[in-house]
Amino acid sequence: MKVYEFGAEHDRTFVMFQCAAEPWWVFRDSAEAMARDYHVYLVIADGHDEQGTTFVSIEKNVSDAAAYLRAKGVRRIDGLYGVSMGGASAMRFLATYAPALGATAIEDIPVEKAIIDAGITPYPYPKWVCRLIALKDWVTVMLGTKCYALMKLSVPPERWTPKGQDPEEHYRKIFEFEKHHFSARTIYNTFWSTNNYSMPDPVPKVTAKMEYWYGEEERKARKNDLAWARRAFPQIVPREFKGLAHAELVLMFPERFHDEVMRFLREE
Repeated sequence: MKVYEFGAEHDRTFVMFQCAAEPWWVFRDSAEAMARDYHVYLVIADGHDEQGTTFVSIEKNVSDAAAYLRAKGVRRIDGLYGVSMGGASAMRFLATYAPALGATAIEDIPVEKAIIDAGITPYPYPKWVCRLIALKDWVTVMLGTKCYALMKLSVPPERWTPKGQDPEEHYRKIFEFEKHHFSARTIYNTFWSTNNYSMPDPVPKVTAKMEYWYGEEERKARKNDLAWARRAFPQIVPREFKGLAHAELVLMFPERFHDEVMRFLREE
Protein backbone atom coordinates (compact mmCIF):
# COMPACT_ATOMS: atom_id res chain seq x y z
CA MET A 1 0.00 0.00 0.00
CA LYS A 2 1.13 3.52 -0.80
CA VAL A 3 -0.43 6.70 0.57
CA TYR A 4 -0.01 10.05 -1.17
CA GLU A 5 -0.56 13.12 0.97
CA PHE A 6 -1.67 16.56 -0.18
CA GLY A 7 -2.48 19.71 1.76
CA ALA A 8 -0.55 18.76 4.89
CA GLU A 9 -0.89 22.32 6.18
CA HIS A 10 -4.57 21.74 6.98
CA ASP A 11 -5.87 20.31 10.24
CA ARG A 12 -9.01 18.71 8.79
CA THR A 13 -8.53 15.27 7.23
CA PHE A 14 -9.97 13.74 4.07
CA VAL A 15 -9.19 10.09 3.26
CA MET A 16 -9.69 8.72 -0.28
CA PHE A 17 -9.79 5.05 -1.31
CA GLN A 18 -9.26 4.51 -5.03
CA CYS A 19 -11.12 2.19 -7.42
CA ALA A 20 -9.70 -0.97 -8.97
CA ALA A 21 -7.38 -1.34 -11.94
CA GLU A 22 -6.40 2.32 -12.26
CA PRO A 23 -2.99 3.94 -11.70
CA TRP A 24 -2.78 6.29 -8.75
CA TRP A 25 -2.27 9.50 -10.72
CA VAL A 26 -5.74 9.44 -12.32
CA PHE A 27 -7.03 10.51 -8.87
CA ARG A 28 -4.39 13.19 -8.35
CA ASP A 29 -6.38 16.11 -9.77
CA SER A 30 -9.35 15.45 -7.49
CA ALA A 31 -7.07 14.86 -4.50
CA GLU A 32 -5.25 18.14 -5.18
CA ALA A 33 -8.57 19.96 -5.54
CA MET A 34 -9.62 18.71 -2.10
CA ALA A 35 -6.20 19.67 -0.72
CA ARG A 36 -7.18 23.33 -0.97
CA ASP A 37 -9.30 22.74 2.13
CA TYR A 38 -8.21 19.41 3.70
CA HIS A 39 -5.18 17.31 4.47
CA VAL A 40 -5.80 14.56 1.93
CA TYR A 41 -4.64 10.98 2.33
CA LEU A 42 -4.99 9.21 -1.04
CA VAL A 43 -4.78 5.49 -0.26
CA ILE A 44 -3.49 3.38 -3.15
CA ALA A 45 -3.92 -0.35 -2.71
CA ASP A 46 -1.19 -2.95 -3.08
CA GLY A 47 -0.66 -3.93 -6.69
CA HIS A 48 -1.80 -0.52 -7.95
CA ASP A 49 1.48 1.36 -7.54
CA GLU A 50 5.03 1.05 -8.81
CA GLN A 51 6.33 -0.86 -5.80
CA GLY A 52 5.94 -4.39 -7.17
CA THR A 53 3.37 -5.42 -4.58
CA THR A 54 0.40 -7.75 -5.05
CA PHE A 55 -3.15 -6.97 -3.99
CA VAL A 56 -4.36 -9.39 -1.34
CA SER A 57 -7.76 -8.33 -0.05
CA ILE A 58 -10.08 -5.51 0.94
CA GLU A 59 -9.57 -6.54 4.55
CA LYS A 60 -5.79 -6.06 4.29
CA ASN A 61 -6.20 -2.82 2.36
CA VAL A 62 -8.34 -1.37 5.14
CA SER A 63 -6.20 -2.61 8.04
CA ASP A 64 -3.05 -1.28 6.35
CA ALA A 65 -4.72 2.09 5.80
CA ALA A 66 -5.85 2.28 9.44
CA ALA A 67 -2.33 1.41 10.62
CA TYR A 68 -0.83 4.11 8.39
CA LEU A 69 -3.27 6.75 9.63
CA ARG A 70 -2.67 5.86 13.27
CA ALA A 71 1.10 6.02 12.70
CA LYS A 72 0.63 9.49 11.23
CA GLY A 73 -1.25 10.60 14.31
CA VAL A 74 -4.68 10.73 12.68
CA ARG A 75 -7.23 10.21 15.43
CA ARG A 76 -10.31 11.46 13.60
CA ILE A 77 -11.38 11.59 9.94
CA ASP A 78 -13.49 14.58 8.91
CA GLY A 79 -14.30 13.17 5.48
CA LEU A 80 -13.99 9.61 4.15
CA TYR A 81 -14.43 8.86 0.44
CA GLY A 82 -14.22 5.65 -1.56
CA VAL A 83 -15.17 4.86 -5.14
CA SER A 84 -16.12 1.38 -6.42
CA MET A 85 -13.54 -0.95 -4.82
CA GLY A 86 -12.64 2.06 -2.70
CA GLY A 87 -16.26 2.32 -1.63
CA ALA A 88 -16.03 -1.27 -0.42
CA SER A 89 -12.90 -0.33 1.54
CA ALA A 90 -14.65 2.71 3.00
CA MET A 91 -17.62 0.63 4.18
CA ARG A 92 -15.32 -1.98 5.70
CA PHE A 93 -13.37 0.82 7.41
CA LEU A 94 -16.54 2.30 8.87
CA ALA A 95 -17.75 -1.06 10.16
CA THR A 96 -14.46 -2.10 11.73
CA TYR A 97 -12.60 1.07 12.76
CA ALA A 98 -15.19 3.84 13.10
CA PRO A 99 -18.28 2.47 14.88
CA ALA A 100 -19.06 5.79 16.54
CA LEU A 101 -17.77 9.29 17.04
CA GLY A 102 -16.21 9.52 20.45
CA ALA A 103 -15.18 5.85 20.43
CA THR A 104 -12.56 5.12 23.05
CA ALA A 105 -10.96 1.92 21.73
CA ILE A 106 -7.35 2.69 20.83
CA GLU A 107 -7.68 1.14 17.37
CA ASP A 108 -10.74 3.21 16.41
CA ILE A 109 -10.55 6.23 14.12
CA PRO A 110 -13.96 7.95 14.25
CA VAL A 111 -15.35 9.35 10.99
CA GLU A 112 -17.61 12.39 10.88
CA LYS A 113 -18.87 12.08 7.30
CA ALA A 114 -18.46 9.45 4.57
CA ILE A 115 -19.18 9.28 0.83
CA ILE A 116 -19.58 5.85 -0.74
CA ASP A 117 -19.28 6.47 -4.48
CA ALA A 118 -20.73 3.48 -6.36
CA GLY A 119 -19.36 1.26 -3.61
CA ILE A 120 -19.40 -2.48 -4.29
CA THR A 121 -21.06 -4.67 -1.66
CA PRO A 122 -20.56 -8.41 -0.97
CA TYR A 123 -22.35 -10.74 -3.37
CA PRO A 124 -25.15 -12.89 -1.92
CA TYR A 125 -24.56 -15.72 -4.41
CA PRO A 126 -23.11 -19.20 -3.80
CA LYS A 127 -19.32 -19.28 -3.83
CA TRP A 128 -19.12 -21.22 -7.10
CA VAL A 129 -21.13 -18.48 -8.82
CA CYS A 130 -18.87 -15.84 -7.30
CA ARG A 131 -15.81 -17.71 -8.60
CA LEU A 132 -17.23 -17.70 -12.12
CA ILE A 133 -17.94 -13.97 -11.91
CA ALA A 134 -14.42 -13.29 -10.64
CA LEU A 135 -12.97 -15.35 -13.50
CA LYS A 136 -15.04 -13.42 -16.05
CA ASP A 137 -13.90 -10.10 -14.58
CA TRP A 138 -10.29 -11.31 -14.54
CA VAL A 139 -10.36 -12.30 -18.22
CA THR A 140 -12.02 -9.01 -19.23
CA VAL A 141 -9.54 -6.81 -17.38
CA MET A 142 -6.49 -8.86 -18.37
CA LEU A 143 -7.43 -8.52 -22.03
CA GLY A 144 -7.82 -4.77 -21.59
CA THR A 145 -4.40 -4.45 -19.97
CA LYS A 146 -2.71 -6.38 -22.79
CA CYS A 147 -4.53 -5.03 -25.85
CA TYR A 148 -4.39 -1.27 -26.43
CA ALA A 149 -7.08 -1.30 -29.12
CA LEU A 150 -9.48 -3.21 -26.85
CA MET A 151 -8.83 -0.78 -24.02
CA LYS A 152 -9.73 2.17 -26.23
CA LEU A 153 -12.79 0.38 -27.57
CA SER A 154 -14.18 -0.46 -24.14
CA VAL A 155 -13.38 2.94 -22.60
CA PRO A 156 -13.65 5.57 -25.39
CA PRO A 157 -10.89 8.21 -25.14
CA GLU A 158 -13.20 10.98 -26.31
CA ARG A 159 -15.16 10.58 -23.08
CA TRP A 160 -12.54 9.37 -20.63
CA THR A 161 -9.68 11.79 -21.23
CA PRO A 162 -9.47 14.59 -18.64
CA LYS A 163 -9.88 18.13 -19.93
CA GLY A 164 -6.67 19.61 -21.24
CA GLN A 165 -4.89 16.30 -21.77
CA ASP A 166 -3.98 14.61 -25.04
CA PRO A 167 -6.08 11.42 -25.43
CA GLU A 168 -3.32 9.37 -27.05
CA GLU A 169 -0.72 10.36 -24.47
CA HIS A 170 -3.12 9.84 -21.57
CA TYR A 171 -4.24 6.40 -22.73
CA ARG A 172 -0.75 5.24 -23.67
CA LYS A 173 0.52 6.16 -20.19
CA ILE A 174 -2.29 4.24 -18.51
CA PHE A 175 -1.84 1.24 -20.80
CA GLU A 176 1.89 1.05 -20.16
CA PHE A 177 1.36 1.29 -16.40
CA GLU A 178 -1.29 -1.45 -16.38
CA LYS A 179 0.74 -3.67 -18.69
CA HIS A 180 3.84 -3.56 -16.46
CA HIS A 181 2.43 -3.17 -12.94
CA PHE A 182 -0.87 -5.08 -12.75
CA SER A 183 -0.08 -8.74 -12.23
CA ALA A 184 -2.56 -11.50 -13.03
CA ARG A 185 -2.76 -12.34 -9.32
CA THR A 186 -3.47 -8.72 -8.38
CA ILE A 187 -6.30 -8.48 -10.91
CA TYR A 188 -7.93 -11.72 -9.77
CA ASN A 189 -7.58 -10.95 -6.07
CA THR A 190 -8.91 -7.44 -6.61
CA PHE A 191 -12.15 -8.52 -8.21
CA TRP A 192 -12.64 -11.58 -6.03
CA SER A 193 -12.16 -9.66 -2.81
CA THR A 194 -14.12 -6.58 -3.87
CA ASN A 195 -17.15 -8.76 -4.54
CA ASN A 196 -16.73 -11.06 -1.53
CA TYR A 197 -15.07 -9.18 1.32
CA SER A 198 -16.24 -9.81 4.87
CA MET A 199 -18.28 -7.45 7.00
CA PRO A 200 -19.36 -7.78 10.65
CA ASP A 201 -22.79 -9.37 10.95
CA PRO A 202 -24.64 -7.41 12.04
CA VAL A 203 -22.84 -4.26 10.99
CA PRO A 204 -22.32 -2.20 14.16
CA LYS A 205 -24.02 1.15 14.46
CA VAL A 206 -22.04 3.85 12.69
CA THR A 207 -22.82 7.47 13.56
CA ALA A 208 -21.09 9.06 10.56
CA LYS A 209 -23.34 11.01 8.22
CA MET A 210 -23.25 9.24 4.85
CA GLU A 211 -24.16 9.60 1.20
CA TYR A 212 -24.17 6.90 -1.48
CA TRP A 213 -23.27 8.37 -4.89
CA TYR A 214 -23.82 6.80 -8.28
CA GLY A 215 -24.02 7.92 -11.89
CA GLU A 216 -27.31 7.95 -13.73
CA GLU A 217 -25.88 5.55 -16.32
CA GLU A 218 -25.06 2.94 -13.67
CA ARG A 219 -28.33 3.15 -11.76
CA LYS A 220 -29.36 -0.41 -12.59
CA ALA A 221 -25.91 -1.83 -11.84
CA ARG A 222 -25.84 -0.19 -8.41
CA LYS A 223 -29.40 -1.08 -7.39
CA ASN A 224 -28.43 -4.07 -5.23
CA ASP A 225 -25.34 -2.31 -3.85
CA LEU A 226 -27.42 0.66 -2.75
CA ALA A 227 -30.02 -1.60 -1.15
CA TRP A 228 -27.30 -3.48 0.77
CA ALA A 229 -25.65 -0.24 1.88
CA ARG A 230 -28.97 1.14 3.14
CA ARG A 231 -29.54 -1.98 5.24
CA ALA A 232 -26.04 -1.82 6.69
CA PHE A 233 -26.05 1.95 7.20
CA PRO A 234 -29.65 3.14 7.62
CA GLN A 235 -28.61 6.80 7.67
CA ILE A 236 -27.09 6.71 4.17
CA VAL A 237 -28.65 9.10 1.66
CA PRO A 238 -28.62 8.23 -2.08
CA ARG A 239 -27.44 10.86 -4.56
CA GLU A 240 -27.65 10.33 -8.32
CA PHE A 241 -25.51 12.31 -10.76
CA LYS A 242 -27.27 12.83 -14.07
CA GLY A 243 -25.40 11.94 -17.24
CA LEU A 244 -22.47 10.31 -15.46
CA ALA A 245 -21.13 6.76 -15.53
CA HIS A 246 -19.20 4.68 -13.00
CA ALA A 247 -16.46 6.73 -11.23
CA GLU A 248 -16.70 9.45 -13.88
CA LEU A 249 -17.06 12.33 -11.42
CA VAL A 250 -13.82 11.75 -9.51
CA LEU A 251 -11.82 10.76 -12.61
CA MET A 252 -12.97 13.41 -15.09
CA PHE A 253 -14.30 16.42 -13.19
CA PRO A 254 -12.04 17.35 -10.24
CA GLU A 255 -13.56 20.80 -9.69
CA ARG A 256 -17.11 19.48 -9.68
CA PHE A 257 -15.94 16.65 -7.44
CA HIS A 258 -14.49 19.19 -5.02
CA ASP A 259 -17.68 21.23 -5.02
CA GLU A 260 -19.92 18.20 -4.41
CA VAL A 261 -17.73 16.88 -1.60
CA MET A 262 -17.56 20.31 0.04
CA ARG A 263 -21.33 20.70 -0.20
CA PHE A 264 -21.74 17.50 1.80
CA LEU A 265 -18.97 18.19 4.30
CA ARG A 266 -20.31 21.67 5.05
CA GLU A 267 -23.86 20.51 5.67
CA GLU A 268 -25.03 20.52 9.28
